[in-house]
Amino acid sequence: MELLAVVALLEDAPADGLQCGQVGTVVEKLDEGVFEVEFSDDQGQTYASAALREDQLIRLRYEPPSEAA
Repeated sequence: MELLAVVALLEDAPADGLQCGQVGTVVEKLDEGVFEVEFSDDQGQTYASAALREDQLIRLRYEPPSEAA
């Protein structure tokens, strides 16, 4: 998982006020497999920031897969 990757939450995180499916951006790697993810509204205002494990996230992709050479 790289910095600035767009991710979606795979499970509820009630302690952080987050629900499964919410979309955020990886802003920092905190430890092996743990990332700080920032969640923002449509106007770009951050409404939550949480330390989440990689297994709680799925990376979203907006481009087709590249062809293996």
